[in-house]
Amino acid sequence: MGRKMGRVAESIRTKLTEGLAPARLEIEDESQRHAGHAGARPEGESHFRVTIVSAAFAGQSRIARQRLVYRLLSDELRHDIHALSLTTLAPEEAGPS
Repeated sequence: MGRKMGRVAESIRTKLTEGLAPARLEIEDESQRHAGHAGARPEGESHFRVTIVSAAFAGQSRIARQRLVYRLLSDELRHDIHALSLTTLAPEEAGPS
């Protein structure tokens, strides 16, 4: 946790924590890798990779899990996030932390 998270990353963390009570949540801002590409904002925070381990995903298909995350982040996806890469796992799929 050396680097301070930006406004969008903090919003992602808050909404996913409140909505899914994750056992593990990793948010990586990959915006700098996409500078100059379509959808990349000069201030960054447009491209994210998220890994989330939550009991809420147990018994759900990959698509159902992603839809749940998309619902929780609907405002951010509409206004701030251009690309979101998701890894969604139930605790039994994640292995040891």
